[in-house]
Amino acid sequence: MNRTLTALLPLLLLCFGPHHPGLAADTPDLRIADFEGKDYGQWHVTGDAFGPGPARGTLPNQMHVDGYLGQGLVNSFFNGDGATGTLTSPPFTLQRKYLQFLIGGGQHPGRACVNLRVAGQVVRTETGPNDRPGGSEHLDWAQWDVGEFAGQTAILEIVDQATGGWGHINLDHIVQTDRRRPGLRRDVTREFHVGQRYLNLPVRTGAPKRRVSLSVDGQTVREFEIELADGEPGFWVFLDLSPFLGKVATLKVDKLPEDSGVLEAIEQAGRIRGAEDLYRERLRPQFHFSSRRGWNNDPNGLVFLGGEYHLFYQHNPYGWAWGNMHWGHAVSADLVHWRELAIAIYPHRFGDWAFSGSAVVDARNTSGFQTGAEPVLVAAYTSTGRGECIVFSNDRGRTWLEYAGNPVVRHEGRDPRLLWHAATRRWVMAVYDEAEGKRWIAFYKSPDLKAWTFASRIEGFFECPDLFELPLDGNPQVRKWVLTAASSEYRLGQFDGRTFTPETPMLPGHRGNAFYAAQTFSDVPPRDGRRIQIGWGQMATPGMPFNQMMCFPCALALRTTPDGPRLAFEPVREIETLRARTRRWQNRPLAPGENPLAGFEAELLELRAEFTPGTASRIVFHLRGVPVTYDVPRRELSCGNRKNPLPPIQGRIRVRILVDRTSFEIFGNDGLLYMPMSVQAAADEHALALSASGGTAELAMLEVHELKSAWK
Repeated sequence: MNRTLTALLPLLLLCFGPHHPGLAADTPDLRIADFEGKDYGQWHVTGDAFGPGPARGTLPNQMHVDGYLGQGLVNSFFNGDGATGTLTSPPFTLQRKYLQFLIGGGQHPGRACVNLRVAGQVVRTETGPNDRPGGSEHLDWAQWDVGEFAGQTAILEIVDQATGGWGHINLDHIVQTDRRRPGLRRDVTREFHVGQRYLNLPVRTGAPKRRVSLSVDGQTVREFEIELADGEPGFWVFLDLSPFLGKVATLKVDKLPEDSGVLEAIEQAGRIRGAEDLYRERLRPQFHFSSRRGWNNDPNGLVFLGGEYHLFYQHNPYGWAWGNMHWGHAVSADLVHWRELAIAIYPHRFGDWAFSGSAVVDARNTSGFQTGAEPVLVAAYTSTGRGECIVFSNDRGRTWLEYAGNPVVRHEGRDPRLLWHAATRRWVMAVYDEAEGKRWIAFYKSPDLKAWTFASRIEGFFECPDLFELPLDGNPQVRKWVLTAASSEYRLGQFDGRTFTPETPMLPGHRGNAFYAAQTFSDVPPRDGRRIQIGWGQMATPGMPFNQMMCFPCALALRTTPDGPRLAFEPVREIETLRARTRRWQNRPLAPGENPLAGFEAELLELRAEFTPGTASRIVFHLRGVPVTYDVPRRELSCGNRKNPLPPIQGRIRVRILVDRTSFEIFGNDGLLYMPMSVQAAADEHALALSASGGTAELAMLEVHELKSAWK
């Protein structure tokens, strides 16, 4: 070594330290595992918790799993929380300063964790975040500084020896890297004086979920999970501060990157951020209800009181995806124009989510809850950590109080449906039950909505039951009870207040691809008499600040068919209030090459047609580029991925179609066929066409109505 280099060596060592593979800033990451294969490769598996290979996301009976990369991940919920096992990597050399990975699941140190072993010793360990009911299956980044073990051989050991709640672990995308992720600050707080109605929070779908709480006067008043956006948000959500005006509040986030500025970006305001675009968004349904912000699913508590139809619903106010279940609330005078109100029911506490349920008007005040001149509203819902709970409202559902005796029913089930059984003068609760390892609807009875006694159960239904009586062909002397559940399949029979006695096998309800967990209104306006149903419209709206919608309200009827009595679904007559421009045709042939709808364009529409197929082999409605096809030889109506039988009645076919921005609702033969479909037509495609092929059909009637937006 020459003198110059010898003289510089101490300085070089001082500046750069001893050699470590990968200290240069541009060294590439080294992937240890991404779990994208069909099996675990050279990883060693023991026990039955990890399954035969990486999971493809959420496993059966598990809450929604997200935050992983690609298609696969380690998920030890393979046989539920009771399963145990280990998953151990082949040996590898530590060649970078940091080891990083995505982790979620239970917080059980030593029992549900990932360990780094060097020379046989555990030198680093990490768990998921959850140690109590509630929480989420979101994976978040973790990192270990392993620079001190550079050049040594290590193994990773993923352990699941925990059973019971959160007795599993999720892991994905393990890499060695020299690029340090920002560290996490824990329980970051911001105190502020509540002077305006809303707290606007920035969200980016797919960002790490953070647990946020709001405390007032030393009490936690709101707590939820949210994908807070560092940097440019995808959209803003809001928290209603009205109950706390004039007080001092503390906002706390469980963990934030040390360089995060999101807590400072959260703002108080007198209006919802982005309200100027509300209901004008590109994928906003224009005559179906959708929430201003966040996710909605099951309709709950459908009831009429004080001149208002009340729609309560499952709602995540703080994100695009399912989670944080609250009861949202909207009201309407006509089932078409909805006004969203403040959240009706908040979770009892974090993790005790407000799942589905129902509401009734206690007109006789059997509960004793009524305090004013107007009848009291009583609701039953599943509080996930407690059971079936009762709440009541004396101000038309604006505020709710909890019954001190909750829960009123404890069992392995959810989604209570309340109804008044006039013949026995008792309340009935029909509720999904999972007794004896099977799926049932259980029936409980009560004189006062508070004390409940088990009566019976019937097997074969899943989630969100509904039970109601309908006249056959409009004859009040001939009535049948309808028992249905989330899928909308149903059975007809008799119900004596204790036991449902079926008279039919299970019958199909809707035949579309986007309908679930429907509920009917338990009360309707005087002298109305309709049984009105609303279902959850499973229509995703990617890129929007809201997600999902409600299907258009339908009036249900029981009609005689050659196969026996069957349910029929028809849009409520109030749809007529949205008609803006109409064209009609009657008694005309439809030959190949003809298009009576030429020149008529619309984004929102209602189409009604009655035709005789004649010699045609196919009749096609082209609505905004989407075909709805009647195949004459097959006697089958199709749209998208659904094909359903629709035989002529007295030689004719009747079709009715509602077209909104993200949905088609198709009704065949006066609602004996109901196909709610998730459809997204091109935004600039408004053309309509009707054609016949193979021969000439006969149009008895064709009617097209351009519809107005219900929001304008």
